[in-house]
Amino acid sequence: MLSNKSLFTWFIAIITTVMLSGCSSWVYRINVPQGNFLEQSDVEKLRVDMTREQVLFVLGSPIAKDAFNNNTWHYAYVFNIDRESEQRKSLTVFFENDKLSRITGDYDEPKEFNIPLDQ
Repeated sequence: MLSNKSLFTWFIAIITTVMLSGCSSWVYRINVPQGNFLEQSDVEKLRVDMTREQVLFVLGSPIAKDAFNNNTWHYAYVFNIDRESEQRKSLTVFFENDKLSRITGDYDEPKEFNIPLDQ
C-alpha cells in the first residue's frame, strides 16, 4: 500500500506530465523533406522515347513503382514548412514498350518533350 507521501509524489508527477503535454507546440521540430525533390530544370531534360535507364539517370529512382503496372513510376515530394502549410509536388512517368511515352503532375511538360533525343 502506498503511503501519503508516495501518493502525493505520484499525483504531482501525473499533474506535471499532463500540464507539460500541452507545451508540445513549443517543441522545435526539424522540417524534413521526404521523397524525390525535382526541379523544373530536371523535368526539362525528359524527352519522349527515352529508355528507363535514361529516365533513372535524369530523375533518379522513383519513390514508388506501381506494383500492378510496371509502366508507371511515381515521383513525389513533401516538405512540411510548419504545422499549417506544406509543399507537395508530384510527377508520374508513363512508359510504353520500355520507352517514355508521357508525363503528368505538378510540373510543366517540357516544350521539346515530343522531340526524341536522337533527332
